[in-house]
Amino acid sequence: MFGFYKGILPPILAETPKRAVKFFTFEQYKKLLGYVSLSPAWTYAIAGLGSGLTEAVVVNPFEVVKVGLQANRKTFAEQPSTMAYARHIIKKEGLGLQGLNKGFTATLGRHGVFNMVYFGFYHNVKNIIPVNKDPTLEFLRKFGIGLLSGTIASVLNIPFDVAKSRIQGPQPVPGEIKYRTCFKTMTTVYQEEGILALYKGLLPKIMRLGPGGAVMLLVYEYTYSWLQENW
Repeated sequence: MFGFYKGILPPILAETPKRAVKFFTFEQYKKLLGYVSLSPAWTYAIAGLGSGLTEAVVVNPFEVVKVGLQANRKTFAEQPSTMAYARHIIKKEGLGLQGLNKGFTATLGRHGVFNMVYFGFYHNVKNIIPVNKDPTLEFLRKFGIGLLSGTIASVLNIPFDVAKSRIQGPQPVPGEIKYRTCFKTMTTVYQEEGILALYKGLLPKIMRLGPGGAVMLLVYEYTYSWLQENW
């Protein structure tokens, strides 16, 4: 049973700073872009892209450790601890792009594309659809837009996610590095396995980030509004 929870500690450790970085940097980039003559649509999208790229810098080392632990075929009791495995990676491969930051460009693509669509779509569509005076219907309006934002963002960024998993996970032949860079990995997967291989795992991803993305945006919006009113 514990095999389903392999690599759980890195996401737990990364989740709080990850979400904080996502929303904090989005607001900061949005303020900076206010000094540039851009339409609101572009402002939201570019601020989202910036927040995603910044978020990727924070989470990539955790992703490397998580993927490595999840790919470990030993039983839960036999596998190394999170810190022991992180130390092993640093000692063997270092902190660079072959070590604790392996797959960095793919992670940049994954988070950059996701946040650009996620924030850009949500804020632009939310401003188009009229606000509902009924609190329940207004909640459902925002939830629906957030759900759609998370779903569309997941569909568009999953090729980067697949590339990241191939680069950070075990290579097909031990001792040989087949998947090294983001776009080369995508090309290899497409040529050898077809276009649908770049969308492996899409349904579980949508099931997680569709409703999850909606909840995150709602919590953020209502918290942000409450803080503005009370602080």
